[in-house]
This record gives sequence, structure tokens and C-alpha cells, in this order.
Amino acid sequence: MTAINPGVRTRIAVIDVLRGLVMLLMLVDHVRESFFAQHAVSDPMVLADTDPALFFTRTAAHFCAPLFVFLTGLSAWLYAHPASGPRDATGFLLKRGVLLVVLELTLVNFAWYGVWPPATLFLQVIWVIGLAMLALALLHRLPRPLLAGLGVLIVAGHNALAGWQFAPTDWAYPAWTLLLHRGYLVSDAAMQIKVSYPLLAWIGVILLGYAAGPLYASDMSVQRRITLLRRGGWSALLLLGVLRGWNLYGEALPWQQGADLLQTVMSFINFTKYPPSLDYLLFTLGIAALLAAWLEARENRFTRCCATLGGAPMFYYLLHLYVLLIAQKLALACFGANYAGRRVVEQVWQVWGLALVLLVLLYPLCARFARYKRTSQQAWLRYL
Repeated sequence: MTAINPGVRTRIAVIDVLRGLVMLLMLVDHVRESFFAQHAVSDPMVLADTDPALFFTRTAAHFCAPLFVFLTGLSAWLYAHPASGPRDATGFLLKRGVLLVVLELTLVNFAWYGVWPPATLFLQVIWVIGLAMLALALLHRLPRPLLAGLGVLIVAGHNALAGWQFAPTDWAYPAWTLLLHRGYLVSDAAMQIKVSYPLLAWIGVILLGYAAGPLYASDMSVQRRITLLRRGGWSALLLLGVLRGWNLYGEALPWQQGADLLQTVMSFINFTKYPPSLDYLLFTLGIAALLAAWLEARENRFTRCCATLGGAPMFYYLLHLYVLLIAQKLALACFGANYAGRRVVEQVWQVWGLALVLLVLLYPLCARFARYKRTSQQAWLRYL
């Protein structure tokens, strides 16, 4: 499923499909968090307070960050190994990483709240992808087996450090918060700074993505790639079943028998995201590998739609945040704070419905930009 057209940059369509698919799930989650912000609910992963529809909506969004970071690493390998021969990816990774960090600190934070400077500056997913790219820029020259081993060590081992804690007055607190523990870097200033996405585990994920790049090399047969993806996916889920089934390791929150089968399933797949636990990553990346194998030989209107969105990820990301910001401000001005009626926890269908409406509105703009990006020779477009 590789689209090749004369005069147009070659792209591996299945990668864009996967990226576009998680962007659709991201849109649903961001509708809930942005447009319905005045109906904020408690953590939707707290089972005692959450309707199953909201829980599974949030669980679907859990695939976004791991797959996006993994595909970032994989795409970096493809950039470094074009058909014409290997090239140095250090400059690209450094510039792209710095750009993402700057965007998070400026345009992205403004898009969430519509004010600048914000009362709290949140360091979220775009920030952590940027820093992970900077780490990859320093490490990608290492031998691929060493990179893969380092990625596995970080992803599998960081849970062993979860019990270590530092007080805000300790010298190690800033570095520990940046790497492993969600919390405030600055809490006593006019503008607070909070790390929402600790970095360490995401470095492991981007390294694994880079190490997986040869799966999509030109000399890799489709059948061989499908076989390896299936093996990797099922192996991850089998390991998850063992670790999670007996609450052995990889997740700080043990699962428990619920009042019924649905509650038990919800408890079993209720994983820690901040930072992402080993079980969380085995679950999301394992299923993603199987999905990649399944999508390899499938092309239809839906996959083409996903590929279009996945071909312009940063354009889509910024566009959808600002459209949601404008929509929320207009709804507040026209109808007041109760424009959505009952709490969003009771109205999950509103979230999915509005996400579908926004997709219809956003898609033509994304399609036009993706087409322009593919045919343009302007280097800066690669960063969008």
C-alpha cells in the first residue's frame, strides 16, 4: 500500500493511514476536553466515577501518543535511509524537535485556553515528541541493535523507578519531574509550569520506532513485513497477558474483579498513561502492530481519508485546536456556559457527533494542504 506518483514525493501510505487514524481518535478526545471544557469531569479512567461509554472513548484516545511517537521514530529512519542512499538525519531531527517544543510553548498552549501568557504553562504531547526527537538526534547513529536494546530497556525498566519520589525542595526534583513524574516544575510564580508528559518512556518508544524502520525498507517484502508485525503484536499482547493477568510488573494500578464482566474488562485495561506504563505500551503498540499488518493490503475510501489526514499531521493538529477554541468561544458567547446541556459524561454521543461534524469541515482543508505539501519543493513543509 505504497503510493508512488511521478513528480510527487513517495510516501508509505499505511504509515499515513495509521497516523490519520489516531488523529481521528485524538479529535474525539479533544472535543471532549476543549469544546466541553465547562463540563469538565473527573479523570475518566477512575472507574467508580465514569460511565463505560466515556471510559472506552478515553481508552481509544490512549493509542494516539504511543503510535504517534513510534511512527515519528520510524519516519526518522525512513528519512535517514531514502532509496538514493543513507543521509544524515541529525539536522532534521534537531530542527524539528526544537520547532515542536517552541510550538508547544506558544501556539499550542494558546490554542487550549485562548489566553497568553497562561496561568499555567502545560508541557504536553507536542513538547515531549520534540524532546524525544532531540534525544533521537543524539542517539540515532548508534548501531540499530543497540538502539533497539536501549529502547526496550527504557520502556520495560522505567516502571522499576516509579516508587522513587523527591520533594520539590530536593536538587533532583526538576530532572525527576521532567523524566518520570508528572508534576509542577514551577508552582510559586505568576505563571506555573506543569509537566503533563514525563519524557523518559517516550524516548524509549521513539528509539523502538527508529529501530523498526527497516520493516518499511524498499527491500522488505510485504509478506515478510506482515509476518514480523503480527509476531511483534501478538508477542506484546501475550507478554501483557502474563504481566497484567497476575499483576506481576509493568503497571502501578492492579486490576480487580468488578461487579460484572464489563467492569472487570475496564479494570484490566485501565493503564497508567502519565508516564506510560509498560503494560500501557504493550497494549497500545501491540494492537497497533496487528492493525498495521491488517491495513497493509487494504485500500478504501476510509483508509484514503486517514492517509490524507496523516500526510499533514502538524497542520491538522494546529487547525483542529484553533477551530475547537473558536467554536467554544462562540458557543459561550451565544448560549452561555450551559450550551451543552447535561454533563458530558452523560452525553458522550455529543462528543462523537461534534467530532464527525468537525471532521467534515476540516478534511477539505487538510486534503488541499497535504496535496500542496506532496508536490511542493519547499523544504519547510517537511516540518508540517
